[in-house]
Amino acid sequence: MGIVWGCPTYRGDGMKCWTGLVVAALLVTGSRASDAAVRITNDRGGLIGKYIHKYERLRASGQNVIIDGFCASACTIVLATVPSDRICVTSQAELAFHAAWDFGPRGRPVTNPDATRMMYLMYPAPVQRWIAHRGGLTPRTIFLRGKRLLAMYRTCTSRA
Repeated sequence: MGIVWGCPTYRGDGMKCWTGLVVAALLVTGSRASDAAVRITNDRGGLIGKYIHKYERLRASGQNVIIDGFCASACTIVLATVPSDRICVTSQAELAFHAAWDFGPRGRPVTNPDATRMMYLMYPAPVQRWIAHRGGLTPRTIFLRGKRLLAMYRTCTSRA
């Protein structure tokens, strides 16, 4: 009989010990994953559905989000999907909002009113009010940054 990492190497109590070590390792690994933060620095957006799926997985992971740069278009869905108490912003954070669009005839962008309304309704109330005071989501891009953004979301600390 020997002992490896505090567990006997013979059958019997050794199996319980090894199972305990595996469970402990998984708990430690799991806690590190949920303590980690995802940093957004230069995200120009993309397909709405892709971002909803991405941020739903992020919400389920328990990870925090640090917005530390440009987050535009579909990237801003993070505000609608991840709880606000798990989002922080730095002084470099800049959010860009505009109407949702599809490719129309000849490949030109055409506003999609249903997708635009869906996105608007997903945002938290303070963001909705800010957008509404700027004329709503239109083809023109509006930017949320600085003091106005910092008033809506907590400032990231070094341990964000």
